[in-house]
Amino acid sequence: MSPLEIKSSVLLASIYSLRMLGIFLILPIFAIYASELSGRPTEFQIGLAFGIYGLTQAIFQIPFGMTSDRFGRKPVIYFGLLLFIIGSFIAGISEQIEGVIIGRAIQGSGAISAVLTAFLSDLTSDKSRTKGMAIIGASIGLTFALSLVISPILNKLIGVPGIFLLMGVLAFIALGVVRFFIDEPLDKKKIKSQNTNDIKSILKNFDLNRLNFGIFTLHASQISMFMAIPLYLINQGQIPLHQHWSIYLPVLFISFIFIVPMIIISERRHIAKESFIFSIAILFVTQFLFIYFSNGIVGIIIALIFYFIGFNYLEASLPSLVSKWAPIQRRGLALGVYNTSQSLGIFVGGSFGGLIANFYGYQGTFLFCSLLIMIWLILSISMKMPINKK
Repeated sequence: MSPLEIKSSVLLASIYSLRMLGIFLILPIFAIYASELSGRPTEFQIGLAFGIYGLTQAIFQIPFGMTSDRFGRKPVIYFGLLLFIIGSFIAGISEQIEGVIIGRAIQGSGAISAVLTAFLSDLTSDKSRTKGMAIIGASIGLTFALSLVISPILNKLIGVPGIFLLMGVLAFIALGVVRFFIDEPLDKKKIKSQNTNDIKSILKNFDLNRLNFGIFTLHASQISMFMAIPLYLINQGQIPLHQHWSIYLPVLFISFIFIVPMIIISERRHIAKESFIFSIAILFVTQFLFIYFSNGIVGIIIALIFYFIGFNYLEASLPSLVSKWAPIQRRGLALGVYNTSQSLGIFVGGSFGGLIANFYGYQGTFLFCSLLIMIWLILSISMKMPINKK
């Protein structure tokens, strides 16, 4: 990667991570906080307050992606970050669950994930794009790990309302980063002349839809699994919640050690498809590792290492493949559909995963995840890698 590509990837990854903070940072503490709000909110209201972020993300990803194709990436990013700031402050100052729900919905409506991914595609060559996406994928993993570490500390210092306000401040800083440190790569006049309204060609593209189902499955299974894994660590590993970071951080570090050579070798030896299929297979096997070998801390750690190896590789590969399959003038639209699928996966993973666990236990959740992953694996076997565009 060139120095400019590395700089752009790191800066955009930092802004992308801000979006994931909206989910990860409050994950370990939100249910307890929300249950203590005035009016005694129901479990449904608490779940809605958490999940509506993903739902409004899903609704607005495509419109934002299409708009960025027409008017440029940066104006849409500015607008999305402003919505995120407004939603963060509304959620932060609200003392009732209804206000938090509204704030979370507005937070999610600033759906710039697709725009950021398209922006990265604009700023990197096809040869370097997977590495750029890998930086974003790594930032997501690190954000998740960091959130588990600092969330209880921040909760003690400033509480959940303070965390929401902090998110707004960070988004304001991100506005400055986009304004002063990242250049718009494309001529806006050229973008405006492109026909970006033909959504049918994107929605009917089987190769893109196969990738969209992949990211849906990846995040639906992630959210479903991590409804169970913390309890496994408490019940099977005898590790209290505030110490779970001591498991996640080493596991993520080990997985990253494997991911870097996987990406390099797959690119150099032209075995990207084999690595892709292998990673999906790892996720499939991991579900059964959790079912049959998670009755002790060693089994849980081994399963987590395998899971994050497959997850991080696929998290980096999927958006790169979408950007290569999509026509250049419709890249924002295609990535909008892709990120919509990701957000729906988060929403479905939380709601359906919890519903299945309620009736069939957490083993039922892992079986649900294995079914989704098996379908994805079957769909991917016949996939061909896209040809790099100059």
